[in-house]
Amino acid sequence: MTDTFPSREEWTAGGSRRPLPGFPHVIFVRQDGPVSGHPVTLLHGFPTSSHDWAAVVPCLVAAGCRVTTADFLGLGESDKPASHDYSVFEQADLVEAVWRLTGREATALVAHDYGVSVAQELLAREPARVTSMTWLNGGIWPDLHHPILEQKLLSSPGGEEVARHVDEEKFTAAVNRLIGERPLPADLLHDMWLGARSRDGLRILPSLLNYMRERRENGTRWTGTLRTYEGEQRFIWGPADPVSGAHVIPRIREVVPHAALTVLDKAPAVGHFPQVEAPEVVGPLLADSLGRRA
Repeated sequence: MTDTFPSREEWTAGGSRRPLPGFPHVIFVRQDGPVSGHPVTLLHGFPTSSHDWAAVVPCLVAAGCRVTTADFLGLGESDKPASHDYSVFEQADLVEAVWRLTGREATALVAHDYGVSVAQELLAREPARVTSMTWLNGGIWPDLHHPILEQKLLSSPGGEEVARHVDEEKFTAAVNRLIGERPLPADLLHDMWLGARSRDGLRILPSLLNYMRERRENGTRWTGTLRTYEGEQRFIWGPADPVSGAHVIPRIREVVPHAALTVLDKAPAVGHFPQVEAPEVVGPLLADSLGRRA
């Protein structure tokens, strides 16, 4: 793995699989930085894991933050129960359980992709608990979410059969369709694949994709949080993202005109994974906005 992006093995060695209070499954949790530092929680996306944040966490730690990360149920190193009704609401319960475990009463929240919907549900529940909100590419507004072919197939009635035929080549090809003009290293793509398939995780990909339906069904509740949240909001956005890219930027400016917006359009343009594709840019941006509170 590159110097700027620790390997999946190095990342998981820094955390542990832990039972959570009031939660029936074992979840991978990691904490970095000084215990007295400003609390920051990072929420990852589908179908990857908290390892996506590995290259930006050191910037936040250097800025004096106490960083909490976890793998959502069904992803990364967390439990991946079969025949389970995966839900954004349950993932929000999971985050709240992590906060109880770590004694976290309030925290800055940074969310990407799937984590965006979880963050919206958390804001709908208890916005005062979130000291600031940072959004990276994700389906904030369901009508602007453009899933790629693989997502459509996996979420279709034949999704289970599609999942049985997912191999590393297909997985890598799908990820590569999401990124911008900065190719990801082969070893990083391999680590993403290992995280997705670990604990027999490929079989549950169709179930996890229920979040696309949940976004449509809870659109008013979740999109309303951007208008009503009174804390500081910022967006770090990769425009070369076919799913939630440049076409979302006008909506951001319309709905949240007071929010700070950084568009990562300087060549080579960034796509769906800003924290993975350009950690040398995203890390300092997060540290500057969140570390100053430490």
